[in-house]
Amino acid sequence: MSLTAILLGIINIAIVVAILLLVGAVILWFCNWFGFAVPAMVQKLYIGVVALIALYMLVSLLLGLPSVRLIGHVALPVLAAT
Repeated sequence: MSLTAILLGIINIAIVVAILLLVGAVILWFCNWFGFAVPAMVQKLYIGVVALIALYMLVSLLLGLPSVRLIGHVALPVLAAT
């Protein structure tokens, strides 16, 4: 594994964490806008879940283990030489 691949993987992890935190902030904003109070413990739990996801992705990157694939890969048919 090259240094470039590790760097790109870490940037990818940072992007995923930023998106998840942004989604949480938008949900919190909507809840406050509608007058629902979100307890601080729920907010800390959400941040903890995001941190666990980031840790899983980091360990997966460093050990070379596959992450969960939502889309999967498509096997291309092998063309026979004629």
